[in-house]
Amino acid sequence: MGKNIDCTFIQSKMLNKSKGPAVHSLRAQADKDSYSMRMRFTLQNTDHLMLRQAEVTELIVEAGQICGVKTFSGAIYHAKAVVLATGTYLRARCLYGDVVNYTGPNGLQAANYLSRSLEENGVELYRFKTGTPARIDKRSVDFSVMEEQFGDEKIVPFSFTNREEDIKRDQISCWLTYTNEKTHEIIRDNLDRSPLYSGMIEGTGPRYCPSIEDKVVRFSDKNRHQLFIEPEGEYTNEMYVGGMSSSMPEDVQYAMYRTVKGLENVKIIRNAYAIEYDCINPNQLKLSLEFKNISGLFSGGQFNGSSGYEEAAAQGLIAGINAARKCKNQTPLILDRSQAYIGVLIDDLVTKENHEPYRMMTSRAEYRLLLRQDNADLRLTPIGYEIGLIDQNRYDLFCCKKAKIDFEINRLKHVTVGTGKKVQDVLMNHGSTPLKNASTLAELIKRPELSYESLAELDSERNYLDDSVIEQVNINIKYEGYISRQLKQVEQFKKMENKTIPDDIIYEDVHNLRKEAVQKLKLIHPHSIGQASRISGVSPSDISVLLIYIEQLRRRSEK
Repeated sequence: MGKNIDCTFIQSKMLNKSKGPAVHSLRAQADKDSYSMRMRFTLQNTDHLMLRQAEVTELIVEAGQICGVKTFSGAIYHAKAVVLATGTYLRARCLYGDVVNYTGPNGLQAANYLSRSLEENGVELYRFKTGTPARIDKRSVDFSVMEEQFGDEKIVPFSFTNREEDIKRDQISCWLTYTNEKTHEIIRDNLDRSPLYSGMIEGTGPRYCPSIEDKVVRFSDKNRHQLFIEPEGEYTNEMYVGGMSSSMPEDVQYAMYRTVKGLENVKIIRNAYAIEYDCINPNQLKLSLEFKNISGLFSGGQFNGSSGYEEAAAQGLIAGINAARKCKNQTPLILDRSQAYIGVLIDDLVTKENHEPYRMMTSRAEYRLLLRQDNADLRLTPIGYEIGLIDQNRYDLFCCKKAKIDFEINRLKHVTVGTGKKVQDVLMNHGSTPLKNASTLAELIKRPELSYESLAELDSERNYLDDSVIEQVNINIKYEGYISRQLKQVEQFKKMENKTIPDDIIYEDVHNLRKEAVQKLKLIHPHSIGQASRISGVSPSDISVLLIYIEQLRRRSEK
């Protein structure tokens, strides 16, 4: 996916650059058609992968084990493992005003039969809702009154195998404009015509990406909301109005869109709409994304009650990996909260009670200083290599990069500069305090106003290094104290994660465990004490009781 977006992006931007590296977030605007074509080509040319297009209507389950699936045509596909990634298509219906279309997104066919099979096999379903804004004609937009949003001059590739010069291109701008009081007035005057407020919509919508009518009601103190006008691709006039999803009737959509600066004469190509769909209660899943009660059945994406895009893709990756490992009788890959945002996401989904589409945010991660986008390869490439997703050539390149980082950090800690005129001049030129005593280059880099690059004049021994290596050297030296502190926290976290709970534990037998805790622990069936401690309704005292009981079980088994 990283390689394909590097080939098909039309704008690239690092978000939150004014803040520290822990919250930097790389975002690319895709050419949707080009990305889809390239990904389809990738799949069609993957060895040992057979693609078959059909609607799956039934799961074949025998004695709690998935055995295959049945399609609408009656064809049966036998399988040791099955991954469900149904997106927003299960019993989907699209709504705006009093118009209801029983289709999936973009008018694609809904999947209307599989839900019944899931329920018959004891799977608990929720009804969630999401939405999308109108697509508009670029030729009807007045960009002269909007704020142009440029891509970054320095492009950071998504794939660590690419360099900036490999993917450099002329970028296409996005545009920023705002709603206003007139927009909000039209929305408030027509709330009774919105299926969101009329009762037509049954599903629960996302808290963090609400529709424009939801924003106007919930944030009534705001007199405007940001809207991003974004191209759908390089060779289309369709544009996406980010921030203004809606389920209002068509005439209201025209009225409210045309109050926005730059959209006074806008022409709508496709109406905004809300979409309702079936998804599961993710508490039914293990951390491997396998169903607890149906062996070999895995689940990924929005079907697990998350929001779309990044969250969905991350789960699909893990569900696919673990389905393959299940077929090979290998232990599942489980990334924990200290290893990856994927670990935080999945742990939150399967451990906590989620009654709305789940959105991943940096604030959900306790160890976000370690889980930066810039060091994803350092954290996860060894795991990818171990499970067979990273080839030897890429792994060798990774090892070379890591060795360069480690060597350079160690070297800088041993290169000392004195208090001579050249040193003091360089420091003053960068607004830094002069030295009173000799200092290592690493100590100087820790100063906020200085960096590895700015000290080049004082470091004649340095060799050429790639930007990605320099970035890691800078971050690891500057934040060394904070990183060390977080690593100690991770050590404590790991101790709790490594205290596993026996699969056959009977929680009713644990004396002094509160009834609510018993109910929640039976529902989630946590893998470890660490996971149990994150369950809503399980208190620290419950964890203490559980630890004592497990220790007693261990001693009995040793006797």
